[in-house]
Amino acid sequence: MPKKIRELKSMLLKAGCISEPGKGSHTKWKHPLINRKIILSGNDGADAKRYQEKEVMQLLKDIKKAQS
Repeated sequence: MPKKIRELKSMLLKAGCISEPGKGSHTKWKHPLINRKIILSGNDGADAKRYQEKEVMQLLKDIKKAQS
């Protein structure tokens, strides 16, 4: 069962990521320690696409690695 967009956003916020508004339902996410942005599209209640979940998980892994 895919995660909801709001769940991915919550995970990013807990990891210390900063959100910037984008066009429409898009939001840009970045972390101060990582020089990379990811873009999440879709309303909060929508199911996340598989690639969106993978991008978020990879960013969270990179953040954890950078903090240690």
